[in-house]
Amino acid sequence: MRIIAGELKGRKIIFPEKKNTRPLRDLVKESIFNIIENSNKFEIQIKGSKILDLFSGSGSFGLECISRGADKVIFFENYSYTLKILEKNISELEVSNKCEIFDHDSFDIFSKKKILEKKFIDPPYQEKNINLLIENIIKKKVLNKKGVIIIHRHKKDEIKITTKLRILDTRFYGISKIIIGH
Repeated sequence: MRIIAGELKGRKIIFPEKKNTRPLRDLVKESIFNIIENSNKFEIQIKGSKILDLFSGSGSFGLECISRGADKVIFFENYSYTLKILEKNISELEVSNKCEIFDHDSFDIFSKKKILEKKFIDPPYQEKNINLLIENIIKKKVLNKKGVIIIHRHKKDEIKITTKLRILDTRFYGISKIIIGH
């Protein structure tokens, strides 16, 4: 995997070899950023924004945001093996001044008052309680007026996304399904 665009373009990212995390592949990541930058369905800019990357894994999405000009990315990763890879990627790319890592479950976001003031972009993958997380984000008003939630799922995933999230776009790339909502 690599950084696709921006200041860190071409730099490599280490990703976990264990199968309990699903890295956001370059093609899917590039497609997400193309949608963000070119869609007329919503207005969001990565440059100057604050990103909350829940289920961070190796940090591929959040690090791409930093490369494209995000001011700060807050990562949530609670699996120790993957957390070490995330920390190494941040260190190798020399972007620790733009990163904050929480080694907690993503559901702990609601107990972290200062985090609730951030813009929110998130690509969760296998989380079974995704609707609880989305509904709490909406209820607690974590998302700003122009912010979006990006959900990364397997294309055969049967979980119905809560109707409390207004779906703006859905795309399929190989085995990935990307849902963008507000």
